[in-house]
Amino acid sequence: MNTAPLITAMALALASTALGSTDAIAAPNEQTIMFETQTGETVEAVEGFLTVPVNRSDPDSGTMKIAYVRFAATTDTPGSPIVYLSGGPGGSGIDTATGPRFPLFMAMRQHADVIAFDQRGTGKSDSPERCVSRINVGEMEVISDAEFDQRHRLAARECAAQWKASGDDLRGFNTAESAQDLSDLRQHLGAEKISLWSISYGSHLALASIAAIPDELDRVIMAATEGLDQTVKLPARTMGYFKRLQEAVNAQPKARALYPDIVGLMQRVNAKLDKEPMKLTIPKRDGGTYDLMLQRRHLQQFGGGLVMDPQYASVLLEMYRQLDEGDTTLTIGIFQRFWTPDQPISFAAMPLAMDRASGITPARMKAFERQADLSPLGKYVNFPMPQMLGEFEEIDLGPNFRDGPFGDVPVLMFTGSLDGRTYPEAHAEATAGLRNVQQIFVENAGHNLFMTTPEVGEAMHQFMRGETAKSDRIVAEAPDFSSPPGL
Repeated sequence: MNTAPLITAMALALASTALGSTDAIAAPNEQTIMFETQTGETVEAVEGFLTVPVNRSDPDSGTMKIAYVRFAATTDTPGSPIVYLSGGPGGSGIDTATGPRFPLFMAMRQHADVIAFDQRGTGKSDSPERCVSRINVGEMEVISDAEFDQRHRLAARECAAQWKASGDDLRGFNTAESAQDLSDLRQHLGAEKISLWSISYGSHLALASIAAIPDELDRVIMAATEGLDQTVKLPARTMGYFKRLQEAVNAQPKARALYPDIVGLMQRVNAKLDKEPMKLTIPKRDGGTYDLMLQRRHLQQFGGGLVMDPQYASVLLEMYRQLDEGDTTLTIGIFQRFWTPDQPISFAAMPLAMDRASGITPARMKAFERQADLSPLGKYVNFPMPQMLGEFEEIDLGPNFRDGPFGDVPVLMFTGSLDGRTYPEAHAEATAGLRNVQQIFVENAGHNLFMTTPEVGEAMHQFMRGETAKSDRIVAEAPDFSSPPGL
């Protein structure tokens, strides 16, 4: 089974026609299109691309095309273009605009043109071909974490050789290069400055851009902020998240009765599976079945995706509760949705290289290793990092990249209290060197918080108008933790 992109796949899976018309073609390589959302709404837009160097440190590395869609401003006095930076790494800004955030894309046009941007190696931008290795982890194999990690490292080495043979330069797939792509985009659009609207890994890129091109940035909005030395999340911070989740569960009497000790429940089930893995028979879409030996590591990988937002944390809780009682119904359903059997380990170049290049400082790595056994999710929240640290050392961006940023670019940062992948304390650390940050806590919200309540959008509009937020706290409605949603 190809497990490396599992958490990203889960995260991406679990996350009215607008007024106005598109301005005349304003930049090279643009054409007018009718943009259509997943629900069939349409709006006139401009589709474009720019050409950038693959690796700016090597003039022989060639070029690549970076794609975007531009939604024209609905004001006669537009500000700096607003560039949307998707998370992942590996998410597509253009695809994001087709989904639930489409109304917010349209609403942001009251301030300026809005650019749905496909970062290098994503979406419609040029990307190396996905690598499928010859290495597998069989569904019925019971192996140690060390062996599991080693097989993924071997697969990554094989993929690195494949990409090199195809002429793909992994040194070009890093956040520093992407920040320079934003500089090139600004020039391509003919803008004096650009504003950034970002989430998750997109905020990592936004922070790198504040460090690299501060004079080219007008304003920056971030949610689910990932600092420049926060690619690998600390297990102690994950434990802080479980404490906040327990408090939210305790506020609901029915849920509290079901989950009086979330961490204890998860650790108990994990220990059972470490002692004796559980055989599951999972139906396939073609009517057949396959057998899988459920191990603690499977639950930790699923958990890394499900803790992203509180409604899906309730799925995690129900899965563990059922397993504690010997019921595999929900677990089998999750495998049916997110798992494809008999697949070799495979990698997409962009997310693998981006995370590896951002890396981790030695001090943070030591803290991670000390804390790994504290969290019921163990070492697998950010898999395949830090497991890949011994590979691709030549693409690591180094300690200077992971320091900062510093400066006074205006920043609006949203922090979800029930985000299980980025954490309030980490958000403060990520922006400690910035002097002009407005932070808004969104109670009961998770990672994907932009559409949780209209107040989030209102705060964004106030910020774009140069106003101070009315409050540093927004309260969203918590899900019913006793009744998980369907997947």
